[in-house]
Amino acid sequence: MASPKKLLILGASGFIGRNLLSYYASKPEFEVWGTYLKNPLPPNAQIPSRVKLLKADLTDKTEVNDVIKGKDIVIQAAATTSGAKDIVSKPYYHVTDNAVMNSLLFRACHEQQVKHVIFFSCTTMYSEQPRPVKETDFDYRIIDKYFGVGWTKVYIEKLCEFYARIGQTKYTAIRHSNIYGPHDKFDLERSHVFGATVTKVMKAADGKITVWGDGSEERDLLHVDDLISFVNCALQKQMAPFELVNVGLGKSISVHELVRKIIEISGKNLKVEYDKSKPSINFKLSLNIDRAKNIFGWSPKVSLDEGIVKTLAWYEETRIKTTV
Repeated sequence: MASPKKLLILGASGFIGRNLLSYYASKPEFEVWGTYLKNPLPPNAQIPSRVKLLKADLTDKTEVNDVIKGKDIVIQAAATTSGAKDIVSKPYYHVTDNAVMNSLLFRACHEQQVKHVIFFSCTTMYSEQPRPVKETDFDYRIIDKYFGVGWTKVYIEKLCEFYARIGQTKYTAIRHSNIYGPHDKFDLERSHVFGATVTKVMKAADGKITVWGDGSEERDLLHVDDLISFVNCALQKQMAPFELVNVGLGKSISVHELVRKIIEISGKNLKVEYDKSKPSINFKLSLNIDRAKNIFGWSPKVSLDEGIVKTLAWYEETRIKTTV
């Protein structure tokens, strides 16, 4: 029997990282590490004791080298992230730390000859299109509100390609759409539209909720389980040194329709009001996922309705546990 592969999940206490950690912790073919900085996992996280958790500042070169040492696979889920409010009011918030940490991480992976690196990019570099966008549709025209975060992600993607060209490490850069599911922030100040809407609906006490913007913006929403299934496909099937791939549901939904669905599935009777004075990014985007299908044989399995049902059930169960 082959020795377990040493797999490191950076940002293991965050939304995507937490889901990755739960998944790979159950796989005996991997020896799993996870990093965190400010927020360790809670005592009830139910992570097997064989998983090793490390506190690390990924903007510190020495600490980066220490956590990368000896690892076979690095999944880069650590990032400074938040929602529309910070993107609009503090556009620098997503730039500096993310550029610094990934520059240090990818250099360390190269120098220590890590076999495979997975990097979670995003879709903020794409222009609005009337059809699902392909990877090749990036036209260097990033909208003003996404200028900082979009170009930072492009820079980091190019770092992946650069190191893949000069070394033995494979890199997968995933341009994923809006991810939702268990362990999302569900925070009205920092979350994306899905998490914020779930919180508003589930905590509504006066028969109404207020949605930021006018509800016309559209997003491509992917359940986190489908994102993890793509990571598996990449680790198992990638042959080229570098791949840049769209990963999403392949279609968009308006915020107005998303809110309606979440209310309907929750079983509540709520009035929806729209506050156009609040920060929002009026943008419509869906992803063409043909490349993910053709190269990796991947396609999403969780429909949006099913994903909402699963997420609301998790939210309720978690809320009950934390209040008992």
